[in-house]
Amino acid sequence: MNAAPADQIRLLDLQAIDSKLDQLAHRRRSLPEHAEIEKVNADHIALKDLVVAAQAQLGDTTRELTKAEQDVEQVRARSARNQQRLDSGAINSPKDLENLQHEIGSLAKRQGDLEDVVLEIMERLESAQTRVTELTARLEHSTVVLTEAEGRRDAAFAEIDGEVAKIRRDRETVAAVVPADLIKVYTRLREQQGGVGAARLYQRRCEGCRTEFSITELNAIKAEPVDKVVRCENCGRILVRTADSGA
Repeated sequence: MNAAPADQIRLLDLQAIDSKLDQLAHRRRSLPEHAEIEKVNADHIALKDLVVAAQAQLGDTTRELTKAEQDVEQVRARSARNQQRLDSGAINSPKDLENLQHEIGSLAKRQGDLEDVVLEIMERLESAQTRVTELTARLEHSTVVLTEAEGRRDAAFAEIDGEVAKIRRDRETVAAVVPADLIKVYTRLREQQGGVGAARLYQRRCEGCRTEFSITELNAIKAEPVDKVVRCENCGRILVRTADSGA
């Protein structure tokens, strides 16, 4: 392939621009906010699950307390009715009177036991409420942290994307004056060679793969026509000759 020396040198400008774009793309992918957001988001999801579980436990305990209080109220009401019957003097049978007194005593013990249960449930309810409050506060803080991290990431994105847009405009200007067939070869080599398709020959060295050429190899390159597109025999990249090449 042949191309004017000026067009070959423009490939170096194009390569520098493409390398800068690659660096910006890598910077965009490697922002520290990505790892921070990933960690905070994982913690946020875990906290959501904990809040849901704590709220479910609070709901279960609340229903348990309601049932226990209803049981106490039922025993208290029955005991009050029995006490009214006893106080009314309407029971004349000694056996019935004894049975009623025994039931009142049993109900009093039952009421005491149930009230102890209510107190125990109330303690658990208080703990459940405290846990929901604490976890909810942590979740709200996590939301703030996540929002702030995403904001920093988005600000970094905007800065990088703005720089990319400017550099792409510069690239279009350079690429517009480079022959299409030369661009095609350069692009293919960039894909094959880790992003570098054209390298300068500088003081006997390929700046793409750092290979230093012997005098014989350098003379062979020097003997090529100035418009010949030379390739590095080691890495295959386009080897651009300049005044500093030694060739």
